[in-house]
Amino acid sequence: MGLEDKSVITVALSGVAANRAQCPYIPYTPEEYAAESKRSFENGCTMVHIHAREPDGTPTHRVGAYKDIRDAILSQVPEMIINFSTGSVGIPVEERIAHIRELKPDIGALNMGSMNYAKYSPKRKDFVFDMVFSNPFSDIMKFLTTMNDVGVKPELESFDSGHIGNSYPLIDMGVLRKPIHYSLILGVVGGALPTTESLAFMKSLLPEGSDWGVIGVSHEQWKLAAAAATLGGNVRVGYEDNFYLPSGEMATSNGELAAAAASIIRSTGREVATAAEARAKMSLPARG
Repeated sequence: MGLEDKSVITVALSGVAANRAQCPYIPYTPEEYAAESKRSFENGCTMVHIHAREPDGTPTHRVGAYKDIRDAILSQVPEMIINFSTGSVGIPVEERIAHIRELKPDIGALNMGSMNYAKYSPKRKDFVFDMVFSNPFSDIMKFLTTMNDVGVKPELESFDSGHIGNSYPLIDMGVLRKPIHYSLILGVVGGALPTTESLAFMKSLLPEGSDWGVIGVSHEQWKLAAAAATLGGNVRVGYEDNFYLPSGEMATSNGELAAAAASIIRSTGREVATAAEARAKMSLPARG
């Protein structure tokens, strides 16, 4: 199989919104992040997306926390591709980019536009949370130029079709360099609807030669994972996005979610990328 037939599995290990009251298996300490990464790697994951937490579970942007988590992961899984988040609401840009500048992960997430960002409960007939996720071009440029300066590949997190369009002027300016890696995020209230039609449309807008994957939020994740695999994309799973296996049971580790993603990918006739294949597919240098 060529690289186009391989799908990269990313696991978003913890996120920031959920806690152990909702899912008791979310990692908090560096050692727990490392153990979850190893379980995920053994089941097909080759990239971990990291929101750092303090050992008590408090979300943090502290550079030292990111370093401790990264080092613990690589001590257990040296092949793992490290992807750091930069997304946050109400946190200064400098604080959101410091860990990228200082630690130079393989990939840095780059949110590609502003949006309403909410979670709605049909049971309560109310919003669980409701905020504005602000990402003006001035901030996007700051993140992008910093990543370029330190040799970190941006992952363009696109919550709607307009966010993909936001990349076009950056390509024209030469600050966003091909080949580009997009993550298409569906299922956040305020963004694209979590349907196969939405995913196919967003995929159709990508510049030729782009690498891409889906991030399906909550209950529609597995349907979207299957659609992405069929359309030639990569797949992200993990406790940040969804706690539950296709059966409806809560996963007891991120590794179980990675295994479910691998099964779906193989059912479409594609194969799960190895760490070396994932690096080649995303145009990342080999870890020296």
